[in-house]
Amino acid sequence: MNKKITSTNHQNDALFILIKSLSKSEKRQFNLYIGRLGGNVDAKFFALFKILEKQKNYDEKAIIKSGIVSKQQLSNLKAHLYKQILTSLRLNPAHKNIRIQIREQLDFATVLYQKGLYKQSLKLLEKAKNMALDSEEKNIAYEIVEFEKIIESQYITRSINTRADQLTVQAKELSQQNVITSKLSNLSLQLYGILLKTGYVRNDEELQKVREYFDARLPKYDFNTLGFREKLWLYKARLWYSFLTQDFLLSYKYANKWVYLFKNNPKNIVLHPVFYLKGVNYLLESLFFTQHYKKFKTEFSHLEELIENQKIPKNNNTEVLIFQYYYANKLHLHFLEGRFKEGEYLVAIINQKIEEYRNLLDNHHIVVLYYKIACLYFGMGDNKNCILYLSKIIKSKNLHIKEDLQCFARVLSLIAHYESGLDYHLEVQFKDTYRFLLKMENLQEVQKAFISSIKALGDVYPHQIKNEFKKIYARLKIFEHHPYEKRAFLYLDILSWLESKIKNTTVDEIIKEKFIKLNK
Repeated sequence: MNKKITSTNHQNDALFILIKSLSKSEKRQFNLYIGRLGGNVDAKFFALFKILEKQKNYDEKAIIKSGIVSKQQLSNLKAHLYKQILTSLRLNPAHKNIRIQIREQLDFATVLYQKGLYKQSLKLLEKAKNMALDSEEKNIAYEIVEFEKIIESQYITRSINTRADQLTVQAKELSQQNVITSKLSNLSLQLYGILLKTGYVRNDEELQKVREYFDARLPKYDFNTLGFREKLWLYKARLWYSFLTQDFLLSYKYANKWVYLFKNNPKNIVLHPVFYLKGVNYLLESLFFTQHYKKFKTEFSHLEELIENQKIPKNNNTEVLIFQYYYANKLHLHFLEGRFKEGEYLVAIINQKIEEYRNLLDNHHIVVLYYKIACLYFGMGDNKNCILYLSKIIKSKNLHIKEDLQCFARVLSLIAHYESGLDYHLEVQFKDTYRFLLKMENLQEVQKAFISSIKALGDVYPHQIKNEFKKIYARLKIFEHHPYEKRAFLYLDILSWLESKIKNTTVDEIIKEKFIKLNK
């Protein structure tokens, strides 16, 4: 289990982060590894390891004061220790994934080749190649085939008469598949980059630009010749296209294909757990956006079952992803059902996990969880805690937070302040929110209409308030299924809140009512 790190200074020191990420078994292995080297137990780098292991926060002055190393030599000693830890981790059976195993066989084959034992080298290369092909590691497979070609061209092994032809054909096929994969992975990354830079498409003109961009870069392919890896990247690219264009039904289609690609090849869940977990999360996210409750619950139950039965390999990557995806979608389940109060127990668990994984989580994922917690409290009618979690997002000026998340946080904060009757704070909120929104170039019509409407409520007499809420509701309802505006309602259910004001009830009761009606 990773230790909690309380200091922010550690973030700049890679060695300290690495040491703090080591489990007890990994530390024990490192001690054994150093002992096997002989004469190294008292070496300076091991002494540095013991000091850093005990430190709660990275303290360079304490290291220098210990006398084991001068300030001028510290950088080199840290680099040496870093390398030794990585070498120890590489030898740890827990980290011997298929790629490392293939690379190990390739290294052994290289040693045999250099010793002139060509047939033995080819035998190991054949074994490594079959492992690579079986696990869809086609870049390494191509590298192995090229190595085989070198040996066959330099030395007459007479292993198989048709060997040269076989290797040539295999190299060509792998090269073509790798080119398609590279183009698809490039396209997927480029689409993700557009989403981060400019956000979702906002009008027909932007949609046309994205469509042309996608079509121009999508490589030609014969679907029947695509392997697992090529299909995975194809679905990934199409998924990002669908998210970018806000076509959430299409997102569901390709996320579903992505997940079933693994379900039809269960061994790949073990070989590529990160890709599998990401696919499951995108599927659940698409189902949440399309409000497909029954399918959402089925897929979420399947994820729970895999986690409980430990069918997903455990490492730092998968532990963090499981935490993020499981709890985010657990909250989504409560949102869909309108059972906000019943989900409050999750808050303490999520906060504890955030502290536990803080050195492995990026700030964006932390504030996304904060926003979901704020939505949970809002649904419960606990506006005080809702405002508390939203303030963590709004006041985080040094965090790299997507502007739309900041915007939704500010709008929800306005509503929560209004509900709390905090008149003075509400006026401050309006000014801050307007100032922020003016800086945004991609403000949605829903947000503009809502904020101006809420501000106008201050001039309405009490007996007219319900009628005014009806007007706001009618003004916003027309955007509910708008191709470029509907996303606002997915992140913040303004309509349900307005309905609760009109019917003089709570938000969770309105959502429960809708949930029952949809799932009769």
